[in-house]
Amino acid sequence: MKRNVELVIISDVHLGTYGCKAKELLRYLNSIQPKTLVLNGDIIDIWQFKKSYFPKPHLRVIKKIISFATKNTDVYYITGNHDEMFRKFTDFELGKLKVCNKLCLEVNDKKTWIFHGDVFDASVQHSKWIAKLGGKGYDLLIVINNVVNWFLEKMGREKYSFSKKIKNNVKKAVKYIGDFELTASELAIDNGYDYVICGHIHQPQMREVSNKKGSCTYLNSGDWIENLSALEFNKNEWTIFHYEDHKHLLKDDESEEIQDINNSDLLKIVTQFT
Repeated sequence: MKRNVELVIISDVHLGTYGCKAKELLRYLNSIQPKTLVLNGDIIDIWQFKKSYFPKPHLRVIKKIISFATKNTDVYYITGNHDEMFRKFTDFELGKLKVCNKLCLEVNDKKTWIFHGDVFDASVQHSKWIAKLGGKGYDLLIVINNVVNWFLEKMGREKYSFSKKIKNNVKKAVKYIGDFELTASELAIDNGYDYVICGHIHQPQMREVSNKKGSCTYLNSGDWIENLSALEFNKNEWTIFHYEDHKHLLKDDESEEIQDINNSDLLKIVTQFT
């Protein structure tokens, strides 16, 4: 039985990289029937795209997204920095699939501002090569981390996250996350938004922010590399979905994929866009 959800927001999937948890994401997407699906940036990692590495589970995720758009789900693809090539297709529409740089919605009669968040990242805006180099280093760290976690699981021990440990212990990283959330929230308050929703920093979050001008709710959908998280709005309530907390309830189901697009043809389409 699929869950009906009014609004689902995912970001930072990074399809095409070794760290991407495409199989887990596919199980999640197969478990829901969203009225609206927002892909909030860095879904396909064009920075690190290689035709030689785009496994079938990654292609199945794209098929599933297309499947949503061909049925009754409004799908918005908001561009991020790792898939910035799609920004030249801004305002492109194909049925229920729309490409945009930002999105403004009414959610529960409240103004909602959704964007990826890389606009706040100076390394992306002014030194792109440094950001790309950092992205490759992060991808390598995830690969090493996956190997370590494989051994830990075999030993019956809990998984360990290198990058989370680094982020939680490096003061600059913690300050960057705090500054990011505050900057997004203050801009939202200045512009009269009740909700502001970002991705980019791979940090799932839901918090109230107030200043002298007013208040808003800041939300972040996290990522599908480490946190495996998504934002859901249903029955007048926001929640952060964590795959690890629900994976025992999810089943493998690939029966609803679009069968008239084979994997090789889909890869050719992705290659053309990149």
